[in-house]
Amino acid sequence: MFQEYKNEVDYKEQNGYDLGGVWYPRVTKIVGIKAKPALYRYYGDAESYASAKASTERSAEEGTAVHEAVEALLLGKTPQIDSGILPAVNAFSEFALKKHISTEPEFVERRIVHGEHRYAGTIDALAFIDGKFGVLDIKTSSGIYRDYNLQTSAYVEALLREFPEINTRWILRLDQIENCLRCGATRRVKGGNEKIKKPYGWGACKIHEWGEVKGIAELKEFPEWKSDFEAFLGAKRLWEWENESWLTKVGYL
Repeated sequence: MFQEYKNEVDYKEQNGYDLGGVWYPRVTKIVGIKAKPALYRYYGDAESYASAKASTERSAEEGTAVHEAVEALLLGKTPQIDSGILPAVNAFSEFALKKHISTEPEFVERRIVHGEHRYAGTIDALAFIDGKFGVLDIKTSSGIYRDYNLQTSAYVEALLREFPEINTRWILRLDQIENCLRCGATRRVKGGNEKIKKPYGWGACKIHEWGEVKGIAELKEFPEWKSDFEAFLGAKRLWEWENESWLTKVGYL
């Protein structure tokens, strides 16, 4: 989405990190250059741009709340959890026990930087899962999308010098849905919007009877990241081209 900036300071704050007197663009801003057809379709189908923007902002706030709760649990804390996100957080707690997920305080919300390729970011966690050590990225989306691999490959490559024992990366999707007790349709409410999926192979009933909200924890492992990192560098070059004027003003180019 197009964004305006007040000045160079505002641009740097919105797009990167100042680390030790050196400014680096943020990984999430770089990968944002990639087209997102599903998001564009959502905005196109919305009642108005303002309503769509408000919904995505509410959705982001809900996602942030889940992240904060999960990160607190990873650190062994007992956070207060809003009832609206409790099913998703409970799903994580159960999944973490099942998969033996563990980490260290210094591995959660850890800042990363790649001096050679000049980018920085903040990972959700470095973690052990079933004995493997790697980058864990938490999402609250409706699916696990290939775009996420660009982001996590950049994290892995930046961490390899300090942690050469990293051998994989994971996307952990946390979500929550309701099932119709009559026909099996599912309803997902996020950002104030609901999305209903009809049951496969069966007709949906006219009036749904929704059951309790259930949490979902879905984990996918992506052990190979070299080709994804090459794609990330391609996205970074395109992002630099798109932002050439601002990057020149702030002294990055």
